[in-house]
Amino acid sequence: MSLKPQVNAGRLLASVAEFAAIGATPAGGVNRQALGVEDRAARRLLAERGLARGFTVFQDDIANLFIRREGRDASLPSLLIGSHLDSQPNGGRFDGALGTLIAFEALEALEDAGIETERAVEVVAFTNEEGSRYAPGCMGSMAFAGAGKVADWEKTQATDGPVLADELAATLAALPEAEIRPTGHAVCAFVELHIEQGPILEREEVPIGVVTAVQGTKWLEVIFSGEAAHAGTTPLEFRKDPMSAAAAAIASLQSAVMPADPDARLTVGRIAAEPGSINVIPRSVTFTVDIRHPDAATLGAMELHVRRECEAAAESRECVVTISRRVDMAPGRFDPAITTAIEEASQALGLKSRPMVSGAFHDALFVSRVAPTAMIFVPCRKGISHNEAEFVSDAHMVCGAQVMLGVVETLASAG
Repeated sequence: MSLKPQVNAGRLLASVAEFAAIGATPAGGVNRQALGVEDRAARRLLAERGLARGFTVFQDDIANLFIRREGRDASLPSLLIGSHLDSQPNGGRFDGALGTLIAFEALEALEDAGIETERAVEVVAFTNEEGSRYAPGCMGSMAFAGAGKVADWEKTQATDGPVLADELAATLAALPEAEIRPTGHAVCAFVELHIEQGPILEREEVPIGVVTAVQGTKWLEVIFSGEAAHAGTTPLEFRKDPMSAAAAAIASLQSAVMPADPDARLTVGRIAAEPGSINVIPRSVTFTVDIRHPDAATLGAMELHVRRECEAAAESRECVVTISRRVDMAPGRFDPAITTAIEEASQALGLKSRPMVSGAFHDALFVSRVAPTAMIFVPCRKGISHNEAEFVSDAHMVCGAQVMLGVVETLASAG
């Protein structure tokens, strides 16, 4: 006789704490970068828990890890839930891991209650979502969705030296219990829970965010080239100063783009001058521009604006500018039927929810290209993430797990 499935709050919170101990940093965060020793330890712990409950464990060629609980009809595409286990070098304990562990708690809750779902439910821990040790990020979900291939990344070198092919082979070999299956299989839907990584839910005291879309992202590298000269002997009219051009372009972009559009995001995150001497006018200045917007046409217009401002700044200072696009990620729209299921699960629990657009990209962005997808956000304190101070309250973790379980019950019961 089956029971109504219930989230085991104590088990979930203990699980979060146990995984946070893998790669723990002194300041309370984690350093569990993709395909490293700590990442393998976390994957092993998840796999062992799955095997202990009688679930099937398998991997694919990019080391995406799957924990499968069978359903009544094996011919139906499975429901996929989960996130990732890797972290930033000094990241928080909740980013990615919380979504993966809440997904596993949903499997355990179904198993505890003896519920037989119509279709199988699979928990996934996608490989290298963060992209901190190997670029690009979201390798696992990109490969799953056919947006990238392992062969394209095999020679990529880690920030600490090893090439990806070697670390990937070691990671796969570290879980011999997990059968290797081809990358990318049919799923009926994907639901990912994640911390918001922003302040809106906490500020509005809303425990559940229903993510309807992900902003598009473009990363540009801008290089201003001028003429190196002596800082003390070169008058203004003789200068071809790329730092002056870069500063003017950055100031113009910062004052115009985001103030004009509350949905726009523009960040200059890295800047370097050559030769980098205190008393030399630089010969070149390089900086990055990260622009984001949920509308593809607007994002394209933002890129054009960046290019025009940089070209104008270069011309006025007799410099040359080159602009290269390093990342071009289109916006993603999530499936209304899945977002409705999240809203209804929240309502059934008496929890407030609100629709949101994600400013960060996630594995769900790529999976949405091959399957109906949506995301659940839970609040994080002060919106802090990618930081050891990242924090999610116990109550919000449990609320998120309850909503996920309700969504799984709905989607896995459909034929």
